Amino acid sequence: MHTFPPALIARRMRTTPVLPMVTLPFPAPHAAPADAAASRSFCIVMLSAAGDAVHVLPVINAIKRAEPASRITWVLQPGPASLVRGHPLIDEIIPFDRSRGWRAFTDVRRALHARSFDITLALQDYLKAGVITSFSGAPIRLGYDGARARDANWLFTNRRIPPHQPQHIQDEYLEFVQALGIASEPVQWGLGPWDSERAWQRDFVSRFDRPIASLVIGSSRPDKDWIAERWAEVADALHADYALQPVLVGGQSPRETATATAILAHARHAPVSLLGSGLRKLVSILDASAIVVSLDTGPLHMAVALDRPVISLIGYSNPLRTGPYRRSQDLLVNAYGDTMRGGQLATDRRTGRMNSIRTRDVLDRVARWAERDHA
Repeated sequence: MHTFPPALIARRMRTTPVLPMVTLPFPAPHAAPADAAASRSFCIVMLSAAGDAVHVLPVINAIKRAEPASRITWVLQPGPASLVRGHPLIDEIIPFDRSRGWRAFTDVRRALHARSFDITLALQDYLKAGVITSFSGAPIRLGYDGARARDANWLFTNRRIPPHQPQHIQDEYLEFVQALGIASEPVQWGLGPWDSERAWQRDFVSRFDRPIASLVIGSSRPDKDWIAERWAEVADALHADYALQPVLVGGQSPRETATATAILAHARHAPVSLLGSGLRKLVSILDASAIVVSLDTGPLHMAVALDRPVISLIGYSNPLRTGPYRRSQDLLVNAYGDTMRGGQLATDRRTGRMNSIRTRDVLDRVARWAERDHA
C-alpha cells in the first residue's frame, strides 16, 4: 500500500469542488469551436496494469480519430508504461513511480502543474488515482458515477459518467469517450509491433521450424493460476499432435518461475521459456504466435488487441467482464460458472475454481481452433 502526506490530500480536498452527478452529454467536438475542439489537451489517469493499459488504447484511438490535433498525456506506472511507450497517438507519458512512496505524488504534481489540460479522464477509481486526478487542474475531471466510484474517488472529480449496469471492462472505459460525445467505434488498439521491432521479431521466429504457441502461465493472483502439470500436458499435445512450438511467456515472479520449472520437469517435449522478455518483446512474440493459451491476465488482452486467437482459462473473475473482448469467445474455458446474477453480469470473485479446468477442456478448444483454422 502506498502512502502520501495527509496534508497533500487535505489541501486538494479543500479546494476541489464536488459537483452533482451529470448525465447530460459533454460538448461534442462538432458543438465546440473548431479550433478549440481540435487542440484540446487530455490527461488520462490510469496507473496500472498491463491489461488496463491495453483497455485504455481504444479510448485514446477514439479521441484522436475525433480530434487529430488533440494532445494526450497519460499518468502511468513504469511497468505498463513500457508497454505503450512509442505508441504514435500518445503524446506524453508522465511516470508515477510508486517505489518512491509519497515522493511519487510530489513528482507527478510538479509535472502536471507545469502543463495545462482541458479534460482529465479518471479511468482508475482508487484513492491514489483520485489524488493525481486533482493535481491535473483540468476544468473537467470526468470520473465514474457514484455507484461505481470506489475509495471516495468521486471527491476528486467534478463530472460523472452516467450509471450503467456491469459490462466488459473495455466497454466500461469506452463510456468515458461516449460521455464526451465522441464515437467509440471502431474499437482499435494499435499495439504494434512498431516498425523498429520487426527485425527482432523476424530473428525470433527464425529460431523455430514450426509455428509458435504462446502459453501465458502466470497471473497477478494465485486464484487465477492453473496446475503446472496440466500446462505440461497441454504443451506436449501442442508439440506432438499439432506440430506447434510451445513457448512459455510472462514475467519472472516467484510463482511464474516455479510454474515454469515444474512444466519443464514434467513435459516430454520441453517448451522454450521466454519468461521475463519484457512487454514490448512479448508483443512481438504474441503477434507471431499461431495460437495463444492464457490465464486471465494482461497478455490475454494483448493477444486480443493483436487479433491473435486466444484460448483463455478463467475462473476467478467473470469472463464476460475480464475475458477476451469480442474475439475468441468460442475458445473460452469458463471455470467461473454462471456469469449472470439478478439479471445483470455477476461481479463477485470466485476462488478455488481454476483446478476444475481439465487438460481435456483446453485441448478441446485447441482442436476447435485447429479445425477452424484449417477449414
